Amino acid sequence: MTAQARRKLFVIAIGLIVAAAVVYGFLPKPVAIDAAPAKRGPLRVTVEEEGRTRVKDRFVVSAPVAGYLRRIELEPGDRISKGQQVALLEPLRSTVLDPRSRAEAEAAEAAARAALVAAKEKAKAAAADAEYARDRETRSKKLAANGYISQDDLDQAMSEAKKAAAVLHASDAAVTAAKADLERAQAALRYSAADPASGSGRTVVVAAPVSGSVLKLNRESEGVVNPGDPLIDIGSPASLEVKAEVLSADAVKLRKGTAVLFERWGGDKPLEGRVRVIEPSGFTKVSSLGVEEQRVNVIVEITSPFELWQKLGDGYRLDATFVIWEGKDILQAPASSLFRKGDGWALFVVENKQARMRDVKIGKRNGLAAEIIEGIPEGAMVITSPEDQVKDGVKVRVRK
Repeated sequence: MTAQARRKLFVIAIGLIVAAAVVYGFLPKPVAIDAAPAKRGPLRVTVEEEGRTRVKDRFVVSAPVAGYLRRIELEPGDRISKGQQVALLEPLRSTVLDPRSRAEAEAAEAAARAALVAAKEKAKAAAADAEYARDRETRSKKLAANGYISQDDLDQAMSEAKKAAAVLHASDAAVTAAKADLERAQAALRYSAADPASGSGRTVVVAAPVSGSVLKLNRESEGVVNPGDPLIDIGSPASLEVKAEVLSADAVKLRKGTAVLFERWGGDKPLEGRVRVIEPSGFTKVSSLGVEEQRVNVIVEITSPFELWQKLGDGYRLDATFVIWEGKDILQAPASSLFRKGDGWALFVVENKQARMRDVKIGKRNGLAAEIIEGIPEGAMVITSPEDQVKDGVKVRVRK
């Protein structure tokens, strides 16, 4: 073969290689997908919410009257019995007298003392007048008996004696009132808060209404309290329940006795419980994203043995999972594989390395899986999270 023929064959070979590469480049490549088999197993539909523990019977001991609270010596966790003293109230302390108020109080005391002296002097004068009127009445009775004076003069003497006695009684009452005014003026000086000798007077004992443990000290240090101010919370940590704020749309799916699982509470195993109360009224709550939500309080009773959760206390956080529906042997597929097709549902399965669309009828579903009632057999490889490139009949390649 001549050199010219060899060159021609070489050019032809290069051309064929380039043409084959161009054709291969335009051929459709398989789409990389993730797939999982449809299989049977347990399926559970749940509602998950955050819950907090609380004592069932909580007693808040408050101040019955206004007073000065002595420091409470109890500590959270202390055991107390019914009737035990938990707090002590003294009468409210007097105000501190500033220089002007003290000067006014001293002047008021001096005026009250002078008024008392004047009242006593008036009482002495009234006593003298009353004594003279009684003596005159006695003499007038003797003279009238002997006929030396008229009956009218006797009556006048008797009337004067009665008037003098009444004036004497009024004078004595005025002396008593003046003494009380003096004592009131002296009290403003004697019971100033700046005077340590003023005394605290009688005290009011606040007793525990029930036996239990101290849950919380609302007020520990001494100081002034008003009627109704909470002082201490009492209850039994062994009688706990869980309060969960559930969306109203989920609350209508619950019923009394619904099973509940408590997870992420700090223990090794989940705790069990059941719904005891679904409150009939809801409330509006703003979520962390700023969205207004309508929620309902659901009270759950812990049914696991106390020995498993004895370290739980009042106000502890946990995750509550409400089991709305549960099946044992359910054919299911990943929820991410489903998409809407008209009024129904569909998914893609892998057959002969191709994606095939299948109409399916689904039942119960949660966030991870959905019940397949009909449409695909058990073991079918379902494409999870199909991308836009996945079409019916497209070649696919399962990622390793």
